[in-house]
Amino acid sequence: MASRRVPLWLAVLAAALPMFMTTLDNLVVTTALPAIHRDLGAGIDDLQWVTNAYTLAFAALMLFAVGLGDRFGRRRLFVIGIVVFTAASAAAALSDSTAWLITARALQGVGAAAVLPLSLALLAAAVPDRLRPAAIGIWGGVSGLGVALGPVIGGAVVQGWSWSAIFWLNVPVGIIAVPLAILALPEGFGARARADVPGVVLASTGITAVVYGLVRGNDLGWTSAAILTALLGGAVLLAAFLVWESRTASPLLPLRLFRIRSFSVSNAIGLVFSFGAFGSVFLLVQFLQVVQGKSPLTAGLMTMPWTLAPMVVAPLAGLIAPRVGTRLLIGTGLASLAAGIGWIGLVLADDVTYGAMLPGFVLAGIGMGLVFAPISTAVLADVQPDDHAKASGTNSTLREIGTALGVAVLTAVFTGAGGTLTPTGFTAAAQPAVLTGAAVTALAALLAILLPSGRAPRTTPTSEPAQPAALPAPAATPVPAA
Repeated sequence: MASRRVPLWLAVLAAALPMFMTTLDNLVVTTALPAIHRDLGAGIDDLQWVTNAYTLAFAALMLFAVGLGDRFGRRRLFVIGIVVFTAASAAAALSDSTAWLITARALQGVGAAAVLPLSLALLAAAVPDRLRPAAIGIWGGVSGLGVALGPVIGGAVVQGWSWSAIFWLNVPVGIIAVPLAILALPEGFGARARADVPGVVLASTGITAVVYGLVRGNDLGWTSAAILTALLGGAVLLAAFLVWESRTASPLLPLRLFRIRSFSVSNAIGLVFSFGAFGSVFLLVQFLQVVQGKSPLTAGLMTMPWTLAPMVVAPLAGLIAPRVGTRLLIGTGLASLAAGIGWIGLVLADDVTYGAMLPGFVLAGIGMGLVFAPISTAVLADVQPDDHAKASGTNSTLREIGTALGVAVLTAVFTGAGGTLTPTGFTAAAQPAVLTGAAVTALAALLAILLPSGRAPRTTPTSEPAQPAALPAPAATPVPAA
């Protein structure tokens, strides 16, 4: 089908507005967690599920949504995703119990799984080739803006109105986004492979069971029948998923890609990196409000050196990566991130000043910025163009799973150390949890040694001009899906 040309600004707005809505919701809810705790009586386990319900639904269904879009129409599924996300946002805003809120957050994740991975493909098809780099650059900037502004907007809304208002904000945006997408974005199809429903069921059930076991382990006992059943059952389901993927004709996750060193190491790094970084963020944002009594807006502003720095650093890292290599940038970035989280963990105290924490926030932000662009490049380095979408989607999925596991495990460390959501019972238990996050992130830095150098090959005067590489599919915004 020929692409229908529309003005650049209209195509970017149609693709980026729903994507901005989903990326904003990743972090916008983190500053609302203490208010949700107070209003709904949510405990630390409940707050984890407010975070992880979104993350797990998004991770489980992203690759599945890409396949459905290829088969039944990308714009059609994109619009369905917007509608589901908008309706789920309204349901979240109306929540009067944690069970209702967690269910609504899971439905938000279902919608976001269709919106985020399809938005870039639709945008690329809607604009001429000569305008495509500019359109994608704007799209990426909007995505980064959603991440950076999430804590600030969330803090301002919670402080000025209520935590439910952060979800009401999505409703008018979604109502505008649906007709805009239909008007400005052309329908598109891909390879119409059979949907891997068994793979989705095995993977999502398995990872949810493992996360449930990690979340409830301290309360129910790590040797209790319920926890052992969840952990062992989840492991069996995930093993069954791998067996199924190795045998089905249309796998959700092509296991053959893991024979490629750059792909397999990059994905291992993505999972471990998200585990350490975003598990720590989950606790630190609450520390600023619960222990130090900061307002939601102030807490959001205080985290901006961490969330805003990648918007500046990531484009620079992308520019210099061909010269210095992705391995050096990723390893340096992860070391900086681990040092930043470790710094915060070491100085963490009830009366710690913001000035004492600031170097840690800056180091963490610079480190994340150095990782984001090069890791996406490294994932696709030796992958055939036909596999780019699934390769990038796999990396995004594993990073979201890493976020969910990080929140679950570091919170288990927190509660195991006697932590409570009170000013006097938080810090002593949060410190070993944050330092655990720093140690795990340092492990990711060591894994970076296994990456290929990732330098661009040198050309000689007699070399033929290089053909432009295929544009990679976007990775999911690497932030805690909260």
